Amino acid sequence: MKTIGVIGGMSWESSAEYYRLLNRYAKARLGGHHNARSVMVTVDFAVVEADQRAGDWVSLGRQMADAARQLERGGADLVMLATNTMHRVHESIEQAIKVPFLHIADPTGAALRSAGIERVGLLGTRYTMEQQFYVGRLRERHGLDTVIPDEDERADVHRIIYDELCHGRIDAQSRDIYRRVIGRLAERGAQAVILGCTEITLLIKPEDSTLPVFDTTALHAQEAVDWAIKEDTVTPRT
Repeated sequence: MKTIGVIGGMSWESSAEYYRLLNRYAKARLGGHHNARSVMVTVDFAVVEADQRAGDWVSLGRQMADAARQLERGGADLVMLATNTMHRVHESIEQAIKVPFLHIADPTGAALRSAGIERVGLLGTRYTMEQQFYVGRLRERHGLDTVIPDEDERADVHRIIYDELCHGRIDAQSRDIYRRVIGRLAERGAQAVILGCTEITLLIKPEDSTLPVFDTTALHAQEAVDWAIKEDTVTPRT
């Protein structure tokens, strides 16, 4: 089995979920006492979040590149970034390492197309919902039309992620807010919804949604495990 390298800490709550999923999927595939071979570099989210608010994506790119190089030196055969938002600087990571980088939007896009989805709702941080690094990749590489919540709803979705989920707070009222947002995305023609922030999976489960749920955390982790156990690996970077 190849070694999966994970850039974590954004937040550590979702990184813990990544670790659980990677090992669960490896055990499901291989059985017995197997688990995923992995290494993780955890960054300080306080520094990352401050740079996000300041719009200093150059600094953030350097931080992610440094973490990726640490993983490569530590024996990682594949690098993944355990957050959707920071894929804004994926090119900085790819340029810093020689091993493959697995972009979180690609297994999600592939799963949506396999399910016959063409128009999908997206929940995530403001950066993920409003900037083009994510919805643009879904459109250009996977032919997906993405619907995002309106401005007030985006503010609520973003606030709940940073003020609650990143601190491990799971609030029933916040779940109801997300349910209403998903319902309005359905009214606007979304055939499914992407949980496009790795913390959202802590709050929203498939039974909470009127639309089929595509959880980026789970899909990303599953793709990494599939890659790691293949005998003849194919570089996922394109």
